[in-house]
Amino acid sequence: MRLLILGGTGPSGIALIRKALEVYPEGTVVAYARSPEKIPEDLQANALVVIIKGTLEELDKVEQALDAVDAVVSALGPLPNQPPGNPIATFYGHLIELLYKHRILRFLALATASHPDPHDKPSWKFAALVTGVRTLARNAYSEIVAIGQVVTTKGKDLDYTIVRVPFLTNAETENVVAGYIGDAKIGMILTRKAYAAFCIAELEKREWVKTAPMICNAA
Repeated sequence: MRLLILGGTGPSGIALIRKALEVYPEGTVVAYARSPEKIPEDLQANALVVIIKGTLEELDKVEQALDAVDAVVSALGPLPNQPPGNPIATFYGHLIELLYKHRILRFLALATASHPDPHDKPSWKFAALVTGVRTLARNAYSEIVAIGQVVTTKGKDLDYTIVRVPFLTNAETENVVAGYIGDAKIGMILTRKAYAAFCIAELEKREWVKTAPMICNAA
């Protein structure tokens, strides 16, 4: 397995890199990052980690990072002070074109409850969360909505999974359940390690292709 991880300098991305190395001890992890110095030193020194420095606008470097890759997992997500213009979704539009060009079909993208799924049921907790984000962090809300739209439309021929997450924590558990908003088992807390464990397992399990599961820690 040769895996490209986007957003690998943040806590969730670092968790993805570590889990990928654990599950695929003979594989290769390509980390595409604007600031690779933020990647922990032990990962920088790991011979199985290939680090490529570049921005979301440098598509030639993105294409270089895609060379011989089997799948892409993105931990890119908006910040509370996200700039306008949906830069991540715009990048995904270009990335999807490159995925088709290189015949890379497996793509996991990060999202939140702001991206609705037809299987969702009513939930006052998640409705309140989305309303709060839409009100207080409008650009972040717009970014997630745009991410969902570009992946499900332009990326409709990919084997995509939109991995939706609630509040993220740095606790140690990897216990994770997946479902849809409104399911009794779906809560509001998820550790980053559980997020990483779900994503790396889902690459080959393929239980959620062309869907948008909401994941959380098991009760």
